[in-house]
Amino acid sequence: MSGFVEKPEPIQVPGLVHLHTGKVRDLYRDEAGDLVMVASDRMSAYDWVLPTEIPDKGRVLTQLSLWWFDQLADLVPNHVLSAELPAGAPADWAGRTLVCKSLRMVPVECVARGYLTGSGLLEYNDSRTVCGLALPEGLVDGSELPAPIFTPATKAAVGEHDENVSFEEAARQVGEAVAAELREATLAVYSRARDIARERGIILADTKFEFGFEDDTLVIADEVLTPDSSRFWPVDGWQPGRAQPSYDKQFVRDWLTSPESGWDRGSEQPPPALPQRVVDATRAKYVEAYERLTGTGWK
Repeated sequence: MSGFVEKPEPIQVPGLVHLHTGKVRDLYRDEAGDLVMVASDRMSAYDWVLPTEIPDKGRVLTQLSLWWFDQLADLVPNHVLSAELPAGAPADWAGRTLVCKSLRMVPVECVARGYLTGSGLLEYNDSRTVCGLALPEGLVDGSELPAPIFTPATKAAVGEHDENVSFEEAARQVGEAVAAELREATLAVYSRARDIARERGIILADTKFEFGFEDDTLVIADEVLTPDSSRFWPVDGWQPGRAQPSYDKQFVRDWLTSPESGWDRGSEQPPPALPQRVVDATRAKYVEAYERLTGTGWK
């Protein structure tokens, strides 16, 4: 069993209808029919939404996504209509709320990989492939791939794993033309972001996007290129053949699987609360990623 350790009750706001509570975001619909997306400070790991929040995390995700949307505007349109706080919303929603277009979402996670690690490494070690794509011999954890690859996944409910699938399987689900359009957009956005991040001393190892359609136009949605949806590694710490230092929730994962936590990942017991030092270290990494990428200090 997994999911929420303590599922929060949705905040009621006049004029907004609560639609969904996700791992990190709460989704509402306003009276105009637009979506209101609120990024919380919740932290998820190992398919659990933890009982401890990371202060400012939701604002970092939202503000970094907005910055990236600007960098990518000439490649693909995005779903943002406004970052203004809806009337009657609590003050805490400021900086973490987006009013967005309601799209026909594509039921595929669009993953781009430029480096080998994570679930891709596990598959490679077993078959020398990732999502059915053949890769050369001799790659190790952290190796740069000969070229970026598109490795789609099926979307999972809270508490369940996304499942990597082949391009052919994705095409079977959404159609050959749509799958090809997703692949082209995903690799174009990844390549642009990889180059921007590299200039700022960060390797974009892999990332995932969500897309939807507004009429016949493909639109990028949700969050983009944040520490929650991407693996960011410092260029000066990159060393293939081992796990890389990263700007993400690695402090959380490492503590949860350490003897200190006392938690058995294979059990059905929920994970414990995080100690303050892990919370502080994780927040610092999210803020550092924002500052290094955008070149501006966190407010």
